[in-house]
Amino acid sequence: MASETRPFLKMNGLGNDFVVWDARDKPLRLTKDQIAKLGDREHGIGFDQMITVERSTCGVDAFMRIHNSDGGQVDACGNATRCIGRLLMEESTKDLVTIETNAGLLHAFDAAGLRNVTVDMGKPRLNWDQIPLAEEFADTRAIELQIGPIDEPILHTPAVVNMGNPHAIFWVKDVEAYDLARVGPLLERHPIFPEGANISLAHVFDDNQIRVKVWERGAGLTLACGTAACAVGVAAARDDKTGRKTTIHLPGGPIGIEWRESDGHVLMTGLTEVEFEGEVDLETLTWRKTAGGDAPLEAGAAS
Repeated sequence: MASETRPFLKMNGLGNDFVVWDARDKPLRLTKDQIAKLGDREHGIGFDQMITVERSTCGVDAFMRIHNSDGGQVDACGNATRCIGRLLMEESTKDLVTIETNAGLLHAFDAAGLRNVTVDMGKPRLNWDQIPLAEEFADTRAIELQIGPIDEPILHTPAVVNMGNPHAIFWVKDVEAYDLARVGPLLERHPIFPEGANISLAHVFDDNQIRVKVWERGAGLTLACGTAACAVGVAAARDDKTGRKTTIHLPGGPIGIEWRESDGHVLMTGLTEVEFEGEVDLETLTWRKTAGGDAPLEAGAAS
């Protein structure tokens, strides 16, 4: 019997890249090992997350299932939500769509075109048991956690925020002064985080301007992480380091964050890109490109 071939899209939000499957009419279930093989950047397609678009169970535009490149399933991914929001808006010609996720319902809307999409990520969770943490902390703006010698720690007292997944933010003077590839895995799996955590280094370098580097739980170093950008924006405002509107400068580019005072929701705005179309043989996991992606934007078009 011939093996099955399924089409996919390769997309990214500021370099945070995804393989996207449309499984609304035909279900798709890959094993953790298959996902990890496809996610391998040397031997597979290579991606930070795999996104499966499915029919919603509650009548909204779609359900979005998210797996990291190690094959583990997670509840939220802000940049992926922006990418899927763009696809659903283009498909339906609507300017606002609602996406069901394991973290709840998220709303995506057009941000003045040019492939810019805004997502309402909902309210941040700030209590210790919502992060979650393994022990109680009254103030999650700076918890007792450090790595390195007690008298001279490498990193210490992070802020913690849940934006659909757990985040720890370490405030530093230079995000490049630390080997995040080395300390990120240690902190991600620290016992204080029973579900693991995304680890960010953040530096406020100007008014409402924050430079950030992210180690993503289950994916590693990434060019951009939307929920991390949201978490950093919230943590900065909570500690009076910035106002409620910030620009987060990630290696993949800038993303706008607003922690709206009226309802406590976090809005995230940034570019999306279709890199190419492809297809995968689900038996052998071999793949090929079938078409190109977006035309390049003119310089300054999406500033």
